[in-house]
Amino acid sequence: MRILVALGGNALLRRGQPLTAQAQRENIKIAAKALAKIAMNNELIITHGNGPQVGLLSLQGNAYKPDELYPLDVLGAETEGMIGYMIEQEMGNLVPFERPLATLLTMVEVDPKDPAFKDPSKFIGPVYEEAEAKKLAKENNWSIKPDGQKWRRVVPSPLPKRIFEIRPIRWLLEKNTIVIASGGGGIPTMYDADNYLLGVEAVIDKDLSSELLARELGADLYIMATDAEAVFLDWSTPEQRGIKSVNPAALAEYAFAAGSMGPKVNAARQFAEKTGKVAAIGALTDLEHIVAGTAGTRVSKHVAQLECY
Repeated sequence: MRILVALGGNALLRRGQPLTAQAQRENIKIAAKALAKIAMNNELIITHGNGPQVGLLSLQGNAYKPDELYPLDVLGAETEGMIGYMIEQEMGNLVPFERPLATLLTMVEVDPKDPAFKDPSKFIGPVYEEAEAKKLAKENNWSIKPDGQKWRRVVPSPLPKRIFEIRPIRWLLEKNTIVIASGGGGIPTMYDADNYLLGVEAVIDKDLSSELLARELGADLYIMATDAEAVFLDWSTPEQRGIKSVNPAALAEYAFAAGSMGPKVNAARQFAEKTGKVAAIGALTDLEHIVAGTAGTRVSKHVAQLECY
């Protein structure tokens, strides 16, 4: 079975943890243990987030020489390489030596007319108290928005249109390679008026980019691994309940927070609707059970009615 697993941000860095290489490596070790178990008998593609890492590199560059700050597409490429290296190494310590691993820097095309450029919504970097966030926003010309009880910087998050490295990813999978690609949603690029490809000051949503990758690779199962056991209805109320299985049309009737579960639900609906296959959302620690269909939320056109735990 061909499986694509999109690692949520918590798989790399939990909220409140220091933005250190060691903290990320310890979390990746945990993720690698879960991924290695399903890699044994399946083809595996791994994607991941990079919001905190891109934000940190941006802050570091701004503190050094603001006029020489690298743009977000370059920072995205840097974090794809850094995180991919850590995942490769930790996975390589667990799977047989003969099983190859590879990280591909992945360029993803976006539309220059995408309305997201007029309404930044993608969180990057650390969280701040409101007063500090507003001060930094004024000093650095940032856009900021609330993220739970804190505030964070936001940047445009245009929709992914095309994955340029789709052919070499397919070639690697044909050789039974565990492929790490489209990290952080991929490197945002677009064609200008002269049909010249260039980088974009944006961060693509990793779940939607991963969905496009899963669909174009013909994945049998698309999993978004997070810290939640499932998608919950009536979250944080006495009536809250986890969804076990649902069809995409029924799932569309419910609203989910844009800053957390919303993009995952949209990506799951899109994959299930367009491919007729299964998308799943659940806890990283339950990965084996999600593959077996006994944990997480499964979204499929073949589910007759909503079923909750």
